[in-house]
Amino acid sequence: MPINVTIVEDDNDIRQSLEEIISASDEMNCVASFSNAEEFIETFKYIHAHVVLMDINLPGKDGIAAVAQTKRIKPQVQFLMCTSYEEPEKTFESLCAGATGYLLKNCTPEKLYQAVKEIHSGGSPMSPQIARLVVSSFNKKQQTSEEYETLTDREKEILQLLQKGFQYKEIATKLFLSVETIRTYVRHIYEKLQVHTRTEALNKVFPR
Repeated sequence: MPINVTIVEDDNDIRQSLEEIISASDEMNCVASFSNAEEFIETFKYIHAHVVLMDINLPGKDGIAAVAQTKRIKPQVQFLMCTSYEEPEKTFESLCAGATGYLLKNCTPEKLYQAVKEIHSGGSPMSPQIARLVVSSFNKKQQTSEEYETLTDREKEILQLLQKGFQYKEIATKLFLSVETIRTYVRHIYEKLQVHTRTEALNKVFPR
């Protein structure tokens, strides 16, 4: 059974080239192509696609936002992000949004076929640099989670109030404690999280 592929790419020449490459394969069908994310999102639920080749940098809504919005609708569809040059941070954001692989647009037709088949069969085609970012992020999140769990319930409560924008005096009033006691709690929180400021603590535990 052929792999149904949909293309989202704003450059007409590149989009046409991708359509021709996919159509030339006996193992794949190009079932739809779009020049922007908005049209793709509007039509997505009606398309029977197995794999979507998604450009990261699109006019209007970008490819990352498009993946985040549509992956929820059909979780079984695999998104292969395409970009003209190495963009580790954006590619990583795409993976966080629900993409499963990554490809450079200037790759050979053979590499494109290989990536589509790999992602369709459960693999995750990506460069070693992107794979390192994924592993590094996982390790950081695990470390932050372990540090957060060393906080007492009261320290977690104070940190959550800080995150909501409350000042020490307001927290002290809410919790029926003195401002100096709140300062002591916050000092302990910083020590446990290995940070020096409120901003560092909040960014570590509540990343944007």
